[in-house]
Amino acid sequence: MELPGRTEKPGPAYVQGMTVSSSDAPLMILVAGPYRSGTGDDPALIAANMKAMNDAALAIFRRGHLPVTGEALALPLIQTAGSTGIGDAPFVEIFHPLAHRLLLRCDAVLRIGGASVGADEMVSTARKLDIPVFFHPADIPDLTDHTAPPAGTHGDPR
Repeated sequence: MELPGRTEKPGPAYVQGMTVSSSDAPLMILVAGPYRSGTGDDPALIAANMKAMNDAALAIFRRGHLPVTGEALALPLIQTAGSTGIGDAPFVEIFHPLAHRLLLRCDAVLRIGGASVGADEMVSTARKLDIPVFFHPADIPDLTDHTAPPAGTHGDPR
């Protein structure tokens, strides 16, 4: 099935002083890293894992791509489903299944952080699907033109 909007390459986009090239379409890249692994479900450690994933997502965005984390999509649904804690029935119903569905729509994966069975599953599945896997944001193609006009000017000489 061909998806609408995926057959034509977009024109250049101006984002905070950078031009996203029109020669390459941005990739939707799943950030896969530990969420609960090694935390003992300690909220502060889970928050640190989330920060690491969000930091990686920002680096992907700044390279001209569309980053996504499964957590950003799953956690609100888990809450809406009535979850009262990590690992309960709504959490198990949604958390990993959503990530697997999301992976099927992604163009690449960025694996970050330490040990994580879930993140390693994402990498394994991506490889089986011939989806590229990166291990550092710098390995992801940079689609931005860092010579673009300063943020807010959009090339206006005034």
